[in-house]
Amino acid sequence: MASAATTLLKSSFLPKKAEWGSKHQLVAAHPRPATVVVSMVARASAYADELVQTAKTIASPGRGILAMDESNATCGKRLDSIGLENTEANRQAYRTLLVSAPGLGQYISGAILFEETLYQSTVDGKKIVDVLSEQGIVPGIKVDKGLVPLAGSNNESWCQGLDGLASREAAYYQAGARFAKWRTVVSIPNGPSQLAVKEAAWGLARYAAISQENGLVPIVEPEILLDGEHGIERTFEVAQKVWAETFFYMAENSVMFEGILLKPSMVTPGAECEEKATPEQVAEYTLRLLRTRIPPAVPGIMFLSGGQSEVEATQNLNAMNQSPNPWHVSFSYARALQNTCLKTWGGRPENVKAAQDALLLRAKANSLAQLGKYTGDGEAAAAKEGMFVKNYSY
Repeated sequence: MASAATTLLKSSFLPKKAEWGSKHQLVAAHPRPATVVVSMVARASAYADELVQTAKTIASPGRGILAMDESNATCGKRLDSIGLENTEANRQAYRTLLVSAPGLGQYISGAILFEETLYQSTVDGKKIVDVLSEQGIVPGIKVDKGLVPLAGSNNESWCQGLDGLASREAAYYQAGARFAKWRTVVSIPNGPSQLAVKEAAWGLARYAAISQENGLVPIVEPEILLDGEHGIERTFEVAQKVWAETFFYMAENSVMFEGILLKPSMVTPGAECEEKATPEQVAEYTLRLLRTRIPPAVPGIMFLSGGQSEVEATQNLNAMNQSPNPWHVSFSYARALQNTCLKTWGGRPENVKAAQDALLLRAKANSLAQLGKYTGDGEAAAAKEGMFVKNYSY
């Protein structure tokens, strides 16, 4: 009976599109006295207008998000790849290079920061959040506490961080953050189990509701990991299930869809799949997923790059923007924006300008892709190198 009731709830009792975010009434299908009415009220955050405006600003034409929210440990791995020690000074120098690139705000509308970076200053002593704001870039903050093993699952994970989230986000808002990011993952080779999918969806929904209550636009990120030998059809099937669960639980938690952003994986074959997909195939499957699962009220779809090369991520995004979409279909890239930049810098002060130029080149390429105007002219061979790392983490 419980299973049947859940099925009925999901199929019949979700708000219609026109009713999302507003008060509405639901009357049982069987005849009842006229006075017996079930009322559902979606609570609007005190920050509702600001949330909508922030989301629209980030989802502005030709712009996307620079994800620079690597934890200190992960940032250390990046620094180690160019022979630098993982010290706060070196992290500060690299982050300064990124946020102070001249004209970055022309292509970047938001930057996701790690907690250290939110409170950090540049090497010149200016607050990083102020440097971003001067460029017209909205500061954001990673708020999850990382992945841990999910008991009772098929060797899967769940994302922790809900405890104390409200108070942390209130402090982040005071520090200048205006949006948040929470990443959880779903592994196709490990199932995925129903338990793992539900845990991911519920955690994202609770995080989104808490974020909106504290003035932060939530980026909702259930990442379908790329590792595996499965084909693109299997990725599509799993992604449909994950997004159905996620929006169901967000509706249950009164999340205002006009004040969120999504960070989905593109629908691609597994990284070890022998049959590769063209940008046109990735676009076809990904847009089909969006059309069948994402309400038009959501202002922005900011795709993650996963393990794609810099050029692959740009080509796939460009293919998705060859025809109009009801959403702003854009990017929220980390390595697909930073990879060449980091290698060019190499930790040497004399290379800062060249590294910033490399960052701007990638940012401009993805800006053009968001507009559906990317051609690929002048791309360096290094930008075409794959970056897939199995079970990578932030």
